[in-house]
Amino acid sequence: MPHTPWPVNEIMTVAGSPTAEMRNSAPSAPAPAAPPAVRLETVSKLYGTFAALRKITLEIETARCYVLLGENGAGKSTLLRVLAGLIQPSYGTVRVFEGIAPGQARGRIGYMSHAPMLYDQMTGQENLAYFAGLYRDRHCLTPAEALTAVGLDPALTRPISQYSQGMRQRASLARVLISQPELLLLDEPFSNMDVASAHQMLDLLHTIRAAGRTIVLTTHQRELAEPLADSLLIMQAGAVSQVLDGPARRSGASA
Repeated sequence: MPHTPWPVNEIMTVAGSPTAEMRNSAPSAPAPAAPPAVRLETVSKLYGTFAALRKITLEIETARCYVLLGENGAGKSTLLRVLAGLIQPSYGTVRVFEGIAPGQARGRIGYMSHAPMLYDQMTGQENLAYFAGLYRDRHCLTPAEALTAVGLDPALTRPISQYSQGMRQRASLARVLISQPELLLLDEPFSNMDVASAHQMLDLLHTIRAAGRTIVLTTHQRELAEPLADSLLIMQAGAVSQVLDGPARRSGASA
């Protein structure tokens, strides 16, 4: 099957992007630095006596990609769920964008879990039309735009239950993209994909990052995700043990 690039750059828009008039006008004073997309201060999450997260303090910069690495049980998925506002930390604070709680910014955050979070009996278009209806205060993509962006044919009439695993993964990402989120939290986005599909997914994430979105993803496929990373966050036993500059940041610094 020939490689067809996903035209997300023709679909995704960036809130506050400059108009042609602004680009052609005289230079103005430098804009103030953007606030961090996420700020965590001494965040811990306990389940009984088990600490799933341990005193994490971290700032995630806007328009960067952060790749979480670690063994199973290191706390990667728990951290994503805390960032998404799906679970509350036992201790510490989490703030996103202009200093608000994640639960107050649901439409601005897109979360992709291990499960597709789609209705099996519905088609891709029907699923995305339903989820778009949940974001009444957002300028959403159309279902056809979101499906096209991830390389799926909007004309497919099969229910999700008849999709291959790779197609279900793409449809799950389309669900995340429907609200045009500013912060994408992706838990193992390359799982169940063949090599060609995984590289298409990587191309799409590069384009999303270049459009000014912030991405935090977990993966066990370090060699695949590392070229996209501005920072690699190594997690052990619920803590971020190392923060390493990734290839994307190093190439930007040397440009």
